[in-house]
Amino acid sequence: MNSTDSKASHDDFPKIASVEAMIVSLPRDTPYLGPLGDNEKVNSSGYVVRLGNRAIYPTRDTSVLIKITAEDGTVGWGETYGIIAPDAVKNIIHDVIGPVLIGRDPRDVTVIQEDLYDLMRIRGFFGGFYVDAIAGVDIGLWDLTGKLLKQPVVKLLGGQRQAKLPAYVSGLPGASLQDRIDLALKFKASGYRAFKFHSVVSFDGIVKEMAALREALGAEVDLMVDLHWKFTAHEAIQLIDQLASYRPLFVEAPCAPEDIEGQAHVAQHARIPVALGEELRTVFEYRPRFEKRAMSIVQPEMGHTGISQFMQIGRMANAFHMKMMPHASIGMGIYQAASLHAAAALPNVPMHEYQHSVLDRNLTYMKTTMTCRNGFFEMPQGPGLGIEPDASLWQFLRS
Repeated sequence: MNSTDSKASHDDFPKIASVEAMIVSLPRDTPYLGPLGDNEKVNSSGYVVRLGNRAIYPTRDTSVLIKITAEDGTVGWGETYGIIAPDAVKNIIHDVIGPVLIGRDPRDVTVIQEDLYDLMRIRGFFGGFYVDAIAGVDIGLWDLTGKLLKQPVVKLLGGQRQAKLPAYVSGLPGASLQDRIDLALKFKASGYRAFKFHSVVSFDGIVKEMAALREALGAEVDLMVDLHWKFTAHEAIQLIDQLASYRPLFVEAPCAPEDIEGQAHVAQHARIPVALGEELRTVFEYRPRFEKRAMSIVQPEMGHTGISQFMQIGRMANAFHMKMMPHASIGMGIYQAASLHAAAALPNVPMHEYQHSVLDRNLTYMKTTMTCRNGFFEMPQGPGLGIEPDASLWQFLRS
């Protein structure tokens, strides 16, 4: 093959033909995190403010899916964080990001992610909805590239270290403490050995819930608690001292997200490892927290980071000799699959969060072999991410 033939072959690779964002919204029987507390009410937009941490949460499972179609008709699917104000992300993709992608080579996915970040950084858009939109597109481009090359995404990320990933049960959405204990015991009986509860709905008290779970589940399981950014550094240290005798594996998000000094103070003085990072989107946001040793365990959320940034964050965590236990939020399963592909390619991921109250139901509307059972995630099979929407999902399409 001469140089002209080689160039023609390269140019024949299918380019990006269209980018479409869509919102799906599924009803829930019980709000995310569990039943509402006293004086917690659903507002006219379907959101509720959890009084435990003054943060707004959805009462439906809402997500933004991104369909990226190549010139030959091959489709890549992405997904991003859309639980609050999903139209903001959808509009950014349609108005800003989509038009600049047309004609690009999907194999240039990391270059494209960097280019999209550059588009708006001088205007201060280096976080929030704009970077969430980039994350969803990035996931879709990795899926598209894998399908075009007939390879699973994990193989394109440098190679697969794990065939299945240990999972920890996240959230025990029962109306009472005994209900939450009974749910944890049910998961333990089916093979799970790690559990995280959410302090924002620990209506009987955080220490009391930790003590009750330890007594019920025994010494052989790992326990964790999400503190939901509720405390000052000194308050967090005092609370962690009370929790220490119950030997939690980690405490998550003890201080306000922007309080880097407070996070570092807790990490340096607490008797239990600190985990954080679900709210951070890029390696630039993580860097000062790495440098200050503000955590021992890193928790990137694929719906915020996308695959390209997730991998950079994971490799930087490894360079700082930190473990990574990826976060999992409300979604249809596409960015969960992306998170498993990326996590399986990294050397420092001992387990992954399992949002059972979200994932189990929503996967029934997806085509995939991905499952979580008996304490482990099983990787999706096939080229790309190994997951795509089933026709049954579109009954929940929101205009």
